[in-house]
Parts: sequence; structure tokens; C-alpha cells
Amino acid sequence: MEPAAFPFLELSGANVVGLLVIGFVGGVVSGFIGSGGAFVLTPAMMSMGVPGVVAVASNLCHKFPKALVGAYKRHQFGQVDVKLGLVMASSAAMGVWAGTAVQRSISAAFGAAGSNLYVSLAFLVVLSVVGSFVLQDAVKLHRSGEDGSRERASRLARWVQSAEIPGTMMHFRTANVRVSALFTVPLGFATGLLASAIAVGGFIGVPGMIYVLGAPSLVASATELVIAFVMGLGGTVLFAMHGLVDIRLAMILLAGSLFGIQLGAIGTTYVRPYLIKVVMAAIMLIVAVSRGLVVPVYLAELGMIALGDRAVSVLRAASFWFLVLALCVGGFIILGAMLRGRPPAREQRARAGALRAE
Repeated sequence: MEPAAFPFLELSGANVVGLLVIGFVGGVVSGFIGSGGAFVLTPAMMSMGVPGVVAVASNLCHKFPKALVGAYKRHQFGQVDVKLGLVMASSAAMGVWAGTAVQRSISAAFGAAGSNLYVSLAFLVVLSVVGSFVLQDAVKLHRSGEDGSRERASRLARWVQSAEIPGTMMHFRTANVRVSALFTVPLGFATGLLASAIAVGGFIGVPGMIYVLGAPSLVASATELVIAFVMGLGGTVLFAMHGLVDIRLAMILLAGSLFGIQLGAIGTTYVRPYLIKVVMAAIMLIVAVSRGLVVPVYLAELGMIALGDRAVSVLRAASFWFLVLALCVGGFIILGAMLRGRPPAREQRARAGALRAE
């Protein structure tokens, strides 16, 4: 069954500028928390009128070269566990294949409205659950008086690391964890499945590596970029075979995000690890509200509920401004943390240089 033809976005001057700005902000977020930034980019494109399935496909297309740049940059800082990334990417590729089949089936049966509803509901559920969990963890760190610079593995991660399953154990040096492949395979598959559904795999991959495998936040967020490269490349090919990739959107987003991702990656060297969790939680929960507001709009388009034109306009506008709020909050936290962390980092490098000179 083939998906219905979707109209591509008209590239007016305002739309091009908007896409560049969205790409830049998404790149900053991606480089900082390692999730690819699609939880910002996909809803932003949908708010501009891009059908959900096209937004997901085009996002994956722009994602893999950006992820490659971010992974290389953070590898220079010693934050990427290449072995862990490739192991999880191998099963994530199967998840991408399954997820693209689901996307095509929904778009073929229900058109743009059905695709938009599916993507929005997926965002609403995943962002609410994962965002709440990450926020709870950040609050716990704050109340305990810890800054998160010395992370402790969760109770679940300690159990996973203690589970000795003969013939399946793997050691990941950079992440400093030893776990069974029986845990990495389903985690990778879920990451790929989610990536092909809403172009976001980091919501499963990053928290999964942190809370299930016990990897440090910086390593998990950096390693996710390796997985994102593999998923993005595979997903682009699968969606492009069905004419769902708008290469124009992908290239404009890429142009903006390539600058942003380097800034975000550099920012991780100036901040304490717990701030990554704060940024993740804040943006996730605000974007969840943004997507939740337009769910009634898509239900009305499918004829499931009745909704007046004024109500539709209000809900769309509210969704857009909550998305803008998410971008502003994320950018403010990241840039503020970088400005606060840069002077101490400079002093530390100066002291290290003085010690070497002696």
C-alpha cells in the first residue's frame, strides 16, 4: 500500500529564514544533549505546515550528516563510546525498518491528518513519560545537594551490570560499563523504532544508556550521536524510496544545524552533567504540551470530533508559541550554563599549564 501524495512546503523567504533558525537551535540542543534535536525540529516543521510523515523523513535525512559532525567533535573530547554506539546501532537499524513500515501504513490509510495525529500522540506520550522521569531525577540531585558531577548508577543499572549471562557479556571502556548484549539489543531496537516514528531516538537511547546500562550522562549523550548517524542514514533511504523526503528542507535545516551542533558540543565541556538532564526535561515537557494542544485539531480533520474554525486557530497558535517557549528555555539554559562555566574552565586550564611549566 503506497502513501498518499503530500504537498511540500512552499519555500518563501520567511520560511527559509525560519528553517535556518530552527536548524541552528535544534543543532545547539543536539550537540548539547546528543538526541539529534528532532523533538524540536519535527514539531517545528509541522507547525509550519509540513505533514508529519514528511517532517519525520526529512528530519532523518538532515540528521545523519549532522550527527556525524557532532559525534566527531565530541569524540575529540573523549566522550564517545564508539563500541557501545555501534552495538546499539546494529539493532536500532531493525527498529528503523519496522517503524518506517508503520509510518507508511498510517499515511496510506489516513492521509496527512492521520500521520500528524500519530506523530503528535507519539510525541505527547514519549515526551511526557521520559521528561517527567528525567525531571524527577534532576530534582532528586538538587535536593540531595549533589551537583551531578559524580554520577551514580541507578538501581536498575546496577542490577543490569550485575546480571552475568554467559556468552553475552560486553565491556564498553569509555562508558566504563560491562553488560549483557541481551540488554543492549532491545534498547537499540526501541531507539530505532521511535526514530522512524517521530525522528527522535535519543529519548529512548540517551535515558536508556544512563538509567538502564549505567553510562555517564556525557558519554550517553555523545554516543547517541553515533546511533543517530546510522539510524538517520538507514531511515532516509527507506523513506526516500517512497517519495517522502523533502531534500530542500533537509539541506536548509542541515545548514543551520551544522553551526549549532558545534556550539552545543563545546558547551558540554563547560557544564556539569546534571544540567544535561535539566535541559532535556525542560524542553521535553514544554514540547509535549505543544503537541498535545493540536491533537484535537487532527481529530477534527479526521472527522472524529467537531471543532470550530476559531478553536482550531487558537489551538494552532498556542501550540506554536509553546514550541517557541521550548526553544527559548533550552537555549537560555545552555548559553547561561556555558557563560557561567567558561571562566572556571579557563582558570583550571591555566593552573594545569602552570603545573606543567614547573
